[in-house]
Amino acid sequence: MPALPGRDIAGDGNGVKAAALRYERASSLADALALLQRHGASATLIAGGQSLVPALNLRMAAPELLIDISRLDALRGVQVMTEGGSPRLRIGAMTRHAELGRSPEIARHAPLLHLAVGHVAHAAIRNRGTFGGSLAHADPASELPACALALGSRMHVVGHAGARVIDAGDFFIGLHQTALQPGEILVAVEVDVLADGFRPGFAELARRQGDYALVGLAAHARPIPGQMRFAAIAPVFFSVGARPLLAAAAARVLTDATIADADRLHLAQQALAADLDPPADPQASSAMRLHLARVLLGRVVAQLVGTPDVI
Repeated sequence: MPALPGRDIAGDGNGVKAAALRYERASSLADALALLQRHGASATLIAGGQSLVPALNLRMAAPELLIDISRLDALRGVQVMTEGGSPRLRIGAMTRHAELGRSPEIARHAPLLHLAVGHVAHAAIRNRGTFGGSLAHADPASELPACALALGSRMHVVGHAGARVIDAGDFFIGLHQTALQPGEILVAVEVDVLADGFRPGFAELARRQGDYALVGLAAHARPIPGQMRFAAIAPVFFSVGARPLLAAAAARVLTDATIADADRLHLAQQALAADLDPPADPQASSAMRLHLARVLLGRVVAQLVGTPDVI
């Protein structure tokens, strides 16, 4: 039976279910902000819950209060905004992964998200998980934070001190750490609509479909027709560190007009050693992850320039 607002939720005490906590369902954004202000650090927001609930059950998170924002429809949806300058796409933080995959606006104006979202876990999780929740959770193995960084997204945040905008490059700080301050809520994400000549590239390697990637790459790029060179490219790797990482050295090689096309990809792959220092874990060694990153760079470059797959 669903928990009622303001009621206690008791854990089973054996360490495999959440500890006892309280639950409140926010009726509006203002209500959610008021609850955060009232309860401070003891409160945690829950939206789709696809990352938070497992953490609660494993006692990796133990808030005293859950504030449910899942019914705040004002934070859901995808819109093309045209007023005040260049057109941009605004994505509500409560927009579910499955809604991203079905949205014609996403497919047309932010196709990188359309490509990536099908790789997020499984259908049941995509039906509940939210875009904003994934970004705020900041799992370094997740696809959507890497896409947000590659697209140069802007995070719209509100708190009791007012509203502010955080560039994606400043938003992801470390392992499950973002620039969100206590009492702030991510309400929407904006990206520029797809400009002429730009294309998305995406690939990841996982042991099984739906598993977290051993290594993944999201790229937003403008290839130069007939060449292996790019006018612009933002290759962002995930599952290679504590946060999504822009491979700046590799990007410089891929855009450098002084480098011969025949040498470009190999040199860009070698440059990844300056961009990435992947951690070792039981799934893969650091050297293996760096090798896989080089493989993915070859595959994604091939996608972007329309050539046969190269590694």
